[in-house]
Amino acid sequence: MNDRIKLQFYASTPETCGYLPERQSISAFANPYMDMDVNTYNELIQFGFRRSGGYLYRPHCPDCKACISLRVPVNEYQLSRNDKRTLKKNSDLSMETLDAKYSDEHYKLYHRYINSRHKGGSMENPSKSDYHRFLICDWADTTFLEFRYQKKLVAVAVTDSTISGNSAVYTFFDPDHEARSLGHYAILKQIEYTEENALPYLYLGYWIEDCDKMKYKARYKPAEGFMNDSWIELHE
Repeated sequence: MNDRIKLQFYASTPETCGYLPERQSISAFANPYMDMDVNTYNELIQFGFRRSGGYLYRPHCPDCKACISLRVPVNEYQLSRNDKRTLKKNSDLSMETLDAKYSDEHYKLYHRYINSRHKGGSMENPSKSDYHRFLICDWADTTFLEFRYQKKLVAVAVTDSTISGNSAVYTFFDPDHEARSLGHYAILKQIEYTEENALPYLYLGYWIEDCDKMKYKARYKPAEGFMNDSWIELHE
């Protein structure tokens, strides 16, 4: 890590885990009041950190190690039958890469997606400032991968770039197109996008084996998990 910068880290207060409700969760996060940049982000992402808005954090639960930071070595990734079906199903979509800027069209789709997927939760009915604060960060190198069907916006994948790889920050899509498996499709396109940009890894965030909402990440193989302070190849 850059020896000219001395980072401070803080721990959040314990709260009910959003993925394993019978457990308590604590996060470690980098001092949000210091100037952050892409180089520091690149260092921290290699130690299992992730971005949410302008915060860099990773799980820091003393009695639980269920959250495993996952990354895919894109040059080694081979499409499965399911991957190929998903790509074929969405071959009628166009993709465009855009700078990370606010747009009403993106916000409206995000609002619909959140209210469909997180009804009754803390993210329900996000305001424009909620959307901006969560996804757009002035110091990050962020790209919006925009997917359209006959000019209609159907999905957006928010992707950060660092020297060590891209990070799949968040994907939101039209709930009316559930059958397209757009979340899966967006990850496949981010793997492709990462390889095209000559970057070695796509970081997928946290995989939790015992959480149904997070199990899907295990389908991307080969993959590496950050465990005991090192990246280890995960096997079936």
